[in-house]
Amino acid sequence: MALFGLILLSPVLVVVGAIIKVDSRGPVLHRMSWMGFRGREFEGFKLRTMVHDAERRRGRLKQFNEMTGPVFKMSNDPRVTRVGHFLRRSSIDELPQLWSVLRGDMSLVGPRPPGPHEYAEFDPRQRLKLAVTPGITCLWQVGGRSAIQDFEEWIRLDLEYIRTWSLWLDLKILVRTVPVVLMGRGAQ
Repeated sequence: MALFGLILLSPVLVVVGAIIKVDSRGPVLHRMSWMGFRGREFEGFKLRTMVHDAERRRGRLKQFNEMTGPVFKMSNDPRVTRVGHFLRRSSIDELPQLWSVLRGDMSLVGPRPPGPHEYAEFDPRQRLKLAVTPGITCLWQVGGRSAIQDFEEWIRLDLEYIRTWSLWLDLKILVRTVPVVLMGRGAQ
């Protein structure tokens, strides 16, 4: 499915890549380290939605974090570019993650992968979310995304997914993801 998705969406990726280049300085793809299955680090990709030096600027914005726990979420983040707002709302920025699925680092459905700096702050129970391969969509995404500001609720949803996993559950999450993405619910 990931290969089919990449082939089918390649014209969209090319056009969006060109728009990103015109909109702001920096690369089209944002490379990031993520923690995967059993805490194994891997390189992931998203379409760049922020200014090129966004990571450097994050420290100054920490006081505006709207999420509890080790994750940083901020509505109206000043680092997000004009095009980036649209890409995030529509989840188009997530499309390069299909490459991570193709490589086996991610699956279509599973808990979202944390960054190494977030993972370093997880307690042992929170680290259980990496008992399965991380995914592009999950219960957190279809349950509210960034509207869920309590990190413990996010972890609860991830652990519920792991505890109740079935192919049927994955299919239901994939189907529920479509209207969430199309309506931009919970996206920042």
